Amino acid sequence: MILVRQEIGDVLRDFRLQKGRTLRQVASKASVALGYLSEVERGQKEASSEILASVAEALDVPISIIMREVGDRISVLEGIQVFPDVVPDDLMASVESELSLH
Repeated sequence: MILVRQEIGDVLRDFRLQKGRTLRQVASKASVALGYLSEVERGQKEASSEILASVAEALDVPISIIMREVGDRISVLEGIQVFPDVVPDDLMASVESELSLH
């Protein structure tokens, strides 16, 4: 069974580590108890939308980006093909060259 809270926790931890921030720093900036944020990151607690918004703000990451990443990870777990949001450069170049010929 896929646990959304686990995926949310993993994504929050990944963003925190990418930003080079400690759990203590993010918890303090988000006004969330350190232990609670730790449990959220480990997928042991369900975070409210208000907590998620505070943590996203503390990480300087839009909540939409966090939720998109969560959705993409769940899609992979469900075996659903995830399509990129952008056209690959090589495909774009071939389309542009085709269009310029006409």
